[in-house]
Amino acid sequence: MQPVLAFDVYGTLIDTQGVKVELERRLPDREKAAEFARRWRDKQLEYSFRHGLMGAYVPFVECTREALVFTDRALQTGLSDNDYDHLMAVYAELPAFPDVVPALDQLRDAGMRCVAFSNGTSDAVSALLKRAGVDQHMDDVVSVDDIKRFKPDPAVYAFLRTRLETRPENTWLISSNPFDVIGATHAGLRSAWVRRSSDAPFDPWGIEPDMTVTDLETLAARLLK
Repeated sequence: MQPVLAFDVYGTLIDTQGVKVELERRLPDREKAAEFARRWRDKQLEYSFRHGLMGAYVPFVECTREALVFTDRALQTGLSDNDYDHLMAVYAELPAFPDVVPALDQLRDAGMRCVAFSNGTSDAVSALLKRAGVDQHMDDVVSVDDIKRFKPDPAVYAFLRTRLETRPENTWLISSNPFDVIGATHAGLRSAWVRRSSDAPFDPWGIEPDMTVTDLETLAARLLK
């Protein structure tokens, strides 16, 4: 039986650092723009974790906007409400990594089912993938919004398997985010870490991915051996 591959979206299929170009237009310092982009992403994830632990779920886009406002305040960059609106619009149109479409095509041509699996809502993720030219290369979109939990809650990985009607050993989570890889592995799924940055560390939790690759084309090559 061919494995089913569930791809994380933000940071794995879609380059969240693509927002730096727009930040550089609004901030006088390129280094500050890079720091802003990094801290915005880190805070976005932190807020999703905190909302999840509190049992106070909100759509992921709200975590993203809350993180944007916090980062602006923390770095004292003086952005306006119009700036917030514009940057949120940019975040909804981020580009895909260049290896995404070729890898997906190879995998699907080999008969593997490829789905997007995200903290974002189905509508937001579908629109993002469409703008990035990825939607037609995926078989489905699975969103945690359907159960109002966030990764890495074990319930989201159980929900993924229920939606896909797959067994744990036949379900792969593909992600550049170590917390997601660890969460899926802990829940009994197979996992692949896409280490897009050579200096990115993996959490020392004693839980390792089944596979580590630098990009999705390498992933496809190894899965298709």
